[in-house]
Amino acid sequence: AMSEKYYVTDSELSERFPLYTRANVGEVFPDPVTPLTGSGIMFHSEIAWREAWERIGAFRMDEFPADEMAQLGIVGGYCYLNASIIRLFGERAPGLTWKDMDEQFFGAQPGIPPYVAVDGDEDLAATEKIGGTFGWALSLTKIDDLDELTEDRTDTRKLRADRPDYSAMTDEEIWQLYAIAAPEQRRYFSHHIFTTYMATVPVGIISAVATAVGRPDLIMPIIAGIGQVDSAEPSHVMWDLGRSAAASAEVTAAFDAGVHGMLDRLRRSGAADVATWLEQFEAFLYEFGSRGPNEWESRSNSWETHPELALSAIDRMRIAPAGMAPGRQFETRAAERATVSAILLAMVEGDAETHGQLSAAIASSAAWLPGRERTKTNNIRFIHELRVALRELGRRMVEAGGFDEIEDFAMVQEDEWPALLAAPTSMLDIVRQRRAEYDDLLTREPPFIFDGHPEPPSAWRVKGEDVPDKLVAGDTLQGMPGCPGSAEGRARVILDSHDPRALEPGDILIAPITDPSWTPLFVPSAAVVVDVGAALSHAIIVSRELGIPCVISATQATEKIPDGAMIKVNGDTGVVTILSLE
Repeated sequence: AMSEKYYVTDSELSERFPLYTRANVGEVFPDPVTPLTGSGIMFHSEIAWREAWERIGAFRMDEFPADEMAQLGIVGGYCYLNASIIRLFGERAPGLTWKDMDEQFFGAQPGIPPYVAVDGDEDLAATEKIGGTFGWALSLTKIDDLDELTEDRTDTRKLRADRPDYSAMTDEEIWQLYAIAAPEQRRYFSHHIFTTYMATVPVGIISAVATAVGRPDLIMPIIAGIGQVDSAEPSHVMWDLGRSAAASAEVTAAFDAGVHGMLDRLRRSGAADVATWLEQFEAFLYEFGSRGPNEWESRSNSWETHPELALSAIDRMRIAPAGMAPGRQFETRAAERATVSAILLAMVEGDAETHGQLSAAIASSAAWLPGRERTKTNNIRFIHELRVALRELGRRMVEAGGFDEIEDFAMVQEDEWPALLAAPTSMLDIVRQRRAEYDDLLTREPPFIFDGHPEPPSAWRVKGEDVPDKLVAGDTLQGMPGCPGSAEGRARVILDSHDPRALEPGDILIAPITDPSWTPLFVPSAAVVVDVGAALSHAIIVSRELGIPCVISATQATEKIPDGAMIKVNGDTGVVTILSLE
């Protein structure tokens, strides 16, 4: 392994597998990894990933170093995925290639070196095992077939239902609870990774067949409108909350006055319709409160810890016309999925083997694509329960003068906590220094991809500097198709999901990434354009569920597309056209 550490969380990097990327993981960890996450959850996730690889049959445990990261890497605080390992899986897997992996996970990004085989890459025993796993995956046709994911959902929901009263516990008891619970994430994360790679099987087959018959335009409609996508559920409930808010004059007035302090204002009202709406919102927070921006990171606020995040999205839906209801959009996509599937199957009717394989792939995509989102939701629920416990410790440390803010709990590494609890003010200077370094890293743009040795953070672009020229009328930007359909509207460049007030219904959302805190903003949008993303990005699975035309991997769209310009988005071709400037 090789390493040059720039920040306290930084890890060793693999020489055997030298290609690292921010693709995909940049949506999961858009911000730097905190010392707490980097010293705990991150290594549990590394081991969980290897367990998933072994279960698939793709790798043996002894192909990875025992006590260093390989599949994951942290550089300058930012999390990277090892693209070399994922490409090698594509090469070992029957029916897949390294290019398929690039396309499904990383999208179309410039300057990525091609795969070059090295000794040890070919492994016929692994190929045979993977083939067996793939065959089994294609035999499952609905999400309810994935028993372990349903069990995980039951278990993580139970964690919420059985949440202890932290105010009645000592600091040591809370920390002990965290220390015992944190390694449990391995199980949930291993299931997530396994399910993620199983989702590549039906998508790979559908893509290969559609491309071979000259109809790549059929791929996206077939993997849209599947249903039972857990990450899309909050958007449907938020839509209903927006409708019931619009039906109440007092709730409407509260939204119009701004979401800051809104819940306190409503709680002082005696009106029955207000009480009903508050009850509905509390039920929403109970079920979906674990979601939010950068939600894998316990330091980040969630909808439960900062309800205004959710209220901002509901506010945008509240003023949207009824025709934008996500349920209605979904029905359109589901009908299209059925029609287009029949068209593609008819095109290969004369080839019994291909027809059978395609038919199985279409059926099993209905299990594995929603399955992937269920595993993600299970992980997020689990992490949120850790977050709630850690925030109580953070609050107490602020009271004791050991922290400046509750979220400083994340600036302390796991092995430092016992000593800190014994002497609460002993790390204040270290915590402040780490927070300052973390804030500096937030201002920098980590390299999207590197092969071998990355440049130090001091050489990275500062966000907002060296900005490319804006596009003008008639210019186009080529991305990848994310969700089919096309739309015209006013471009609204939104860089922060906390503050979407500029987004009006019918506008086209131009976003840097789209984690689940963004996806509710898809609903009032005519279309979505995202800087990054790939066919199996979480956001894309959700946009296809909500039925919003979407273009992904539109590199630097947030910097190139002028805010307020009239644009056309073609989700079938991935082309964004500037029609006129404001």
